[in-house]
Amino acid sequence: MKRITFSLLLCMSIAMSAQVKYEANWESLDKRPTPEWFENAKFGIFIHWGLYSVPSWAPNTGEPYSDYAEWYWYRLNPADEDGEAFRAYHKEMYGDKFKYQDFVSGFKGEMFNPDQWADIIKESGARYVVLTSKHHEGFALWPSAQSVNWNSVDVGPHRDICGELTEAVRKQGLHMGFYFSLYEWNHPLYHSDVNRYVDEHMLPQVKDLVTRYSPEIIWADGEWEQPSSIWRSEELLAWLYNESPVRETVVVNDRWGEETRSRHGSFYTTEYDLIHDADSKGVTFTHPWEECRGIANSFGYNRNENLEDYSTAEELVHILVEKVARGGNLLLNVGPTADGRIPVIMQQRLAEMGEWLHVNGEAIYDTRSWRDCPEANLKENVYYTVKGDDLYVILTEWQERPFEISGVKKPRNISLLGTDRKIKSSYSGEKLTIMPPVMSFTEVPCQHAWVYKLENVFNK
Repeated sequence: MKRITFSLLLCMSIAMSAQVKYEANWESLDKRPTPEWFENAKFGIFIHWGLYSVPSWAPNTGEPYSDYAEWYWYRLNPADEDGEAFRAYHKEMYGDKFKYQDFVSGFKGEMFNPDQWADIIKESGARYVVLTSKHHEGFALWPSAQSVNWNSVDVGPHRDICGELTEAVRKQGLHMGFYFSLYEWNHPLYHSDVNRYVDEHMLPQVKDLVTRYSPEIIWADGEWEQPSSIWRSEELLAWLYNESPVRETVVVNDRWGEETRSRHGSFYTTEYDLIHDADSKGVTFTHPWEECRGIANSFGYNRNENLEDYSTAEELVHILVEKVARGGNLLLNVGPTADGRIPVIMQQRLAEMGEWLHVNGEAIYDTRSWRDCPEANLKENVYYTVKGDDLYVILTEWQERPFEISGVKKPRNISLLGTDRKIKSSYSGEKLTIMPPVMSFTEVPCQHAWVYKLENVFNK
């Protein structure tokens, strides 16, 4: 009898754990839960590297979209109204006869060290990586059969950038993913027969990336020119969720057609706090989401940027805190140079973020936003994250005076992360008053933001 019961339970367990089959339509695809690892990770590193890293130039206007150096080739088109500065620069530096394709001779990546990149990323405190496998220029960073003589193995570095970095990143225990542009600015087939382009070029490329490297993130882009039906996005995602080698763990963003942002995908995206051209700062997301941005105003490396164009470590920490407190992730971009170096200023910013996370990561990783936070708690420079029954109060400005937190039970313990200093408090009528400790500059546990952990304040 016991053997029969055990066998029955085993069969039931197998049946319950069987792979759910998702149909190739948004109604079905949207029912797939976002793998929990993504919401737990909170912080990722974006990497934009390609032929645009050779000219590595854009006008320095202070406006991100105008200053995207990775759009260099597109801006050379005389029909582009925003490209006048690019065209003038290109003519002066390279002459009228120098084509964008000629930059491949300068894209050598001779100093590309994937293990060093992975070390830098690991020390930043990031938990995942998204590499531009192919930007809108169409140049692939792996030996793509659909891009013969227009990939990093056939020409340029003569190296499988996607493969080498994937191996290095995974050795550090991080999740690996790829950015992939659905469209290509100058692909003849895209302009002559978009359906054939999708069938014969785009779809085979994506599936090749997935089957070769098993990325856990597919970060699509360039979707805005066509509806998702033309890109055959529903069909592709059904394959990804049902048949691919990463069907259990893969996450995808929301850029799969002109109509899909903030509507479909494992997570929604904002870019420099914009959804297309709309401000996202006041938007409340109930779905997993991610903000992407550069450390300065460009994703691809821009030699025309100066120190004042780069966000400080304090600004970056505050951006991370604000996004996580709102339930999102931060995907922070670095733009390597053509020879394969992560610029030192970017390395420094990442190292400083890593120092802060070393002390305060407990308040970031594996947390969720405080959804029912009382309005009385919503104050400038104060943010909250939740993990289980614990509440983290993150202050982006050091508090010397007592401050109050409403809507919580009396904590079992209160601590300031990074120090064992006893924290005094009082509690009355579901209102907690915290008395910050008096500390000298050398005693303060970190810079930029400080975290109080309130234990067991949500227990029922």
